[in-house]
Amino acid sequence: MNNSPPGLRLLRPPTVIGQFHTLFFGSVRTFFLGVLGFAVYGNEALHFSCDPDKRELNLYCYNQFRPITPQVFWALQLVTVLVPGAVFHIYAACKNIDQEEIIRQPMSTVFYIISVLLRIILEVLAFWLQSHLFCFVVESTYMCDASALAKIYYITKCMVPQHFEKTIFLSAMYTFTIITLLLCIAEIFEILFRRLGYLNQPMT
Repeated sequence: MNNSPPGLRLLRPPTVIGQFHTLFFGSVRTFFLGVLGFAVYGNEALHFSCDPDKRELNLYCYNQFRPITPQVFWALQLVTVLVPGAVFHIYAACKNIDQEEIIRQPMSTVFYIISVLLRIILEVLAFWLQSHLFCFVVESTYMCDASALAKIYYITKCMVPQHFEKTIFLSAMYTFTIITLLLCIAEIFEILFRRLGYLNQPMT
């Protein structure tokens, strides 16, 4: 029998995989982004240099190279992916539904599966956006079209700092997204199997 206060039960997902994803993988992903992400990308704009090395040219080309900074993008991704689960837990708290009732009640099960499916959609969308914004490999140089800034610049060559470290970090973030997708899919199967188990229990 679970003697935990109702509020604590509601904060935990109803599945083992969901709890692993929220408590462990989510924490690792957040730590990885917060600590290592700052170390790799924290001073990128300061060390991004073009030829000729002029401040206005460096800033213009860096904004062209990074329409959005990776840290901001991944922070938005983490927050956005958490929204469906947070909305469901608010719904469960308002209805006073505990973990076991989420699986037992058909409507609660459907709502929870929808929240997981929304997570999958958001992760896929984030993966697609990340691939278009940052690609998969960070090159050591970036060719910047600075003709709009001044006609004398045309196409100028810029040096990207720590490009190899950024490639490794990008690969890690792609891997985190793929693992999250696999966990969400596995969680749906766990919900369905447990739901079938409740349906197959003999009536008392």
